[in-house]
Amino acid sequence: MGLQIPALNGSSSSNIEVSESVFGSGYNETLIHQLVTRYLAGARAGTKAQKTRTEVSGGGAKPWRQKGTGRARSGSTRSPIWRTGGIVFAAKPRSFEQKLNKKMFRVGVRSILSELLRQNRLVLSDSIVPSAPKTKELVAKLKDIDAKRFLIIVDKIDINLALSARNIPHVEVIESSNLSPVLLLSADKVIATTLAIKQLEERLG
Repeated sequence: MGLQIPALNGSSSSNIEVSESVFGSGYNETLIHQLVTRYLAGARAGTKAQKTRTEVSGGGAKPWRQKGTGRARSGSTRSPIWRTGGIVFAAKPRSFEQKLNKKMFRVGVRSILSELLRQNRLVLSDSIVPSAPKTKELVAKLKDIDAKRFLIIVDKIDINLALSARNIPHVEVIESSNLSPVLLLSADKVIATTLAIKQLEERLG
């Protein structure tokens, strides 16, 4: 027994039946949290850099003799306790990427898509793609939808859709092969084409 993905109101598309194993999964909050954390961590630049005492300029000669000056003994101006000294535990460029195997990714995305369908936030529309690169035409298609953030999933990026959507705030267009859990969860309404749904069903099944 399959599930029905409803067509967007005013769309030329009709409801389609999809696999319950992909769009009828339970909500696995722990796995979804891990999936989102992995994506956000992978987006971090990790380019912060500081200098240790071996990398800062200065040093060389002892600043003053060991005894007799009345000041604390010191061996180098590169010492971390000096204003111009190095950092003790200096930050270095690093990768924040976290590993997540393919099976966990598929299960996590299936869980998100299933929850979107249960909440009526996933709809079908083949006519969402404008006939010309006109922002006004896409705005008119989205006008009657009660949502602020949109995610449009297509099987392949259409130039008309990409050019029409780029000037509209809170509208993202993405190919089904590059699906992002973060974009799925942040969208109030996810609009997908029939081919995109079929690709997702094949990829996640």
